[in-house]
Amino acid sequence: MISKKMIDDINAQVNAEMWAAHLYLAMSNDAWRMGCRGMSHWLRKQHEEEMLHAYKFIDYLESRNVEALLVDITDVPTRWKHPKSMFEQVLEHERKITQRIDALCHTAMTEGDYATFNFLQYFVAEQVEEEASAMEIVDTLKCMDDDIAALYAYDTSLLAREK
Repeated sequence: MISKKMIDDINAQVNAEMWAAHLYLAMSNDAWRMGCRGMSHWLRKQHEEEMLHAYKFIDYLESRNVEALLVDITDVPTRWKHPKSMFEQVLEHERKITQRIDALCHTAMTEGDYATFNFLQYFVAEQVEEEASAMEIVDTLKCMDDDIAALYAYDTSLLAREK
């Protein structure tokens, strides 16, 4: 049986995933405004992925005969000064999501909820990938400094993102 605390924490995660999706869509729009079509594409794919994460959590709750509770999405930034600052926020955000997933795992283990702990393992692995991907982009952007040609070439390479 799934506890009320676990239900509340998963519902909070559903809403955190929805907020993240909204953040990435706002970033995608702003990257487009900056002329960074590859980054816009990458961030749009990230938006889609965050929505899939929210759906997975919702589906899990429903599989346990629990209703997902959605809240309003508020306070999502919409403008960034530079692609580097945008992706630094991506990395910071992914690190926060990792902390949230770790806390969910801790609660599941503390409560002996092995079904939920097992379900969460997908997200544990996913967060390793998310942080590594964001860190790679931040590191690359730092190396470019203000080299517009390098930024354009790198931006173009991000159009290749499928997932």
